[in-house]
Amino acid sequence: MKPKSPAVFLVFALVLFSSLATADDELLTVAERSGYTETSRNADVIAFARELAARSDEIRLDWLGRSISGNPIPLLILGKPVPSKPSDLIGDKRLCVYIQANIHAGEVEGKEATLMLARDILLGDLSPLLDDLVILIVPNLNTEGNDQISPDNRRYQGGPEKGVGLRYTYQNFDLNRDWMKLESPEARSVVKLLNEWDPAVLVDCHTTNGSFHREPITYAPAYNPSGDPEVLAYNTDVLVRAADDRLKEVFGYESIPYGNFTDRNDPTKGWTTFSHHPRYTTNYVGLRNRLAILIETYAYAEFSTRVLSNYGYLEAILYHCAGDKETIAGLIADADAKSYERLQGLSVERDRIVNEAKVEVLPEPLDILSYGFESYTDDRGHQRLRPTEVEKTYTVPHYGKFVGTSWLPMAYAYFLPLGMEDAVAKLRQHGIVVERLTRDTNLKVSRFKIEGIESAEYIYQGHRFTTVKGSWEENEESLPAGTWVVRTAQPLGTLAAYLLEPESDDGLITWNLFDRYLTRQWGGGFGSFPVLKLMQPQNLPAEVPAP
Repeated sequence: MKPKSPAVFLVFALVLFSSLATADDELLTVAERSGYTETSRNADVIAFARELAARSDEIRLDWLGRSISGNPIPLLILGKPVPSKPSDLIGDKRLCVYIQANIHAGEVEGKEATLMLARDILLGDLSPLLDDLVILIVPNLNTEGNDQISPDNRRYQGGPEKGVGLRYTYQNFDLNRDWMKLESPEARSVVKLLNEWDPAVLVDCHTTNGSFHREPITYAPAYNPSGDPEVLAYNTDVLVRAADDRLKEVFGYESIPYGNFTDRNDPTKGWTTFSHHPRYTTNYVGLRNRLAILIETYAYAEFSTRVLSNYGYLEAILYHCAGDKETIAGLIADADAKSYERLQGLSVERDRIVNEAKVEVLPEPLDILSYGFESYTDDRGHQRLRPTEVEKTYTVPHYGKFVGTSWLPMAYAYFLPLGMEDAVAKLRQHGIVVERLTRDTNLKVSRFKIEGIESAEYIYQGHRFTTVKGSWEENEESLPAGTWVVRTAQPLGTLAAYLLEPESDDGLITWNLFDRYLTRQWGGGFGSFPVLKLMQPQNLPAEVPAP
């Protein structure tokens, strides 16, 4: 079974669909059976998944978690055989892939496409994918925003005419900015899934309303340079390019790397991607040394085109992953193994995290299928460009790779004092192993002396970013039993360092978790950063405490 194009719905013009198809009927999504004029609510998603489970024994309907208002977030687990729990995959040769959609609930294309994809894998001609893959799908991550459907939301885009949901949750969270601070139940639930199932590949489905172009799909790999270089290189040079090629060859859709014209008033100046910060989903997953792809369909294309091209790109990713599963599994195993080499000593070239990064021009220019533009004055009196009906191709510099301009050396271990249980809990939410000293211990450790503090002028996602300046001083110190220990010789060691380094550009200090420690209680002046660093490998009397 393939997803239905709008023309197919002429056949159904006289048929009133009041519920999902029965067992004898073709199973259609809300988007398909409405002729792409509607999108599904969370109850529709759950009903569709239950119908799939009734028709196939290769799917298990589970629950990712619940929103703050108690909405269940459906999780579809596909496999042949379908695993009942993550530990079933130990020693399994299949590759685990996780797809999530509707993190921004006005961007509903991925939600509809993932439901169609699940159907066609279970009931149609995509079934061979399950010979090599276990596929986890969360079609509707932002259940709260999704069900606030209105035609007044995202009115600029090409349908669906009966409306879409909202970008944010009831807590006013943009879930695609929450991956380092993990304040939303949705983000915490996804990271719990990553920790338990450890998917090799994550795909995050969005829709962009940026610069005008004719390609219906844009995409991006993980960008943060701190991730494993071999994993990042495969992500950028192999995986996304293979999916790009198959999308065009099999489905006939053009695609380009995600971005916008560098200068909105002069398209010839270049095409620039977004950010390297791990607060974004794909960059966060790259920091965990796994593969990640952002899909951004093009908001100004018709809704049907957006859904079908999203479907095509997802299918292309899965076919590549199935065909190259051994290479992908090997890259990930090697990346994890490298982390344990820190037990013997640090490599300055590898064991460091980026502190500052810049986007660079790639060697090959990029062709953007776009339009001619005309100048106009907007309602605020600003000069703008808008597209005409004249099609035009721009060959432009592609600013599509981030390189570090400043790096921070990672410690062998970080120490958090007693009383910092909130920070420890946050690290554990990420899946980072945290130990405790079992006895008083004297160590030569480094302490960060704060010499300046800046707080951002504007609030961003409920926070004013904190930035500190200072220098490290090494001294012999006595650390009491019970002091928290975070070694970087673990698969998530790079993520741990990114969260704990005081000068990190997206760590826990950025998101205000350490603010109360940065100034003295009395007398004014700066405090000292509470996290200490041990730079050289050393045997530590530490163990993971019992729950």
